[in-house]
Amino acid sequence: MARAHFARESPQHASYNRIIASAGISKTAAYHYFDGRDDLLGTVLEDVEAQLIASLGRWVPAGGATRFWAQLGERTARVKEHLAANPDDLALASAALERTDGAGLAAWLTDVMDNGRQLGIVRSDVDPDLLLVATTAVFRIADAWPPEQVRLLLAGLWSTPEKPAR
Repeated sequence: MARAHFARESPQHASYNRIIASAGISKTAAYHYFDGRDDLLGTVLEDVEAQLIASLGRWVPAGGATRFWAQLGERTARVKEHLAANPDDLALASAALERTDGAGLAAWLTDVMDNGRQLGIVRSDVDPDLLLVATTAVFRIADAWPPEQVRLLLAGLWSTPEKPAR
């Protein structure tokens, strides 16, 4: 119920009192479980991120560039399917990935990028943390763009100037 409220009214504007009233519980009971609106929102966004990570599945190291890009495409297609089937998650996905540091997505992307570095797909001349932040930003908006455009953007971001990724 809280997830639907935050999705419909936005994380910034959803009312804790309306969420409590819709749940049919007392304020005392609500405060027994959550310290307030921000605590409830954090719990909802943590679950949304967990759902996104679950739909991505564990990254299996690819043995070559073709398999790497195919697997990345398969995994991101799964997320798009999940978001299409779960409109509340779609509405909250960006906020969930901005929560604290998007720890779940960051860990998943670190595995992807480490595999890409081993294969020579992901550059090693840029600070890995900076590249992770930039890559996370791409993933936050990826659902709004055609998959091939996202792949091209990542290939350009990840490749060294002397050795474009293909």
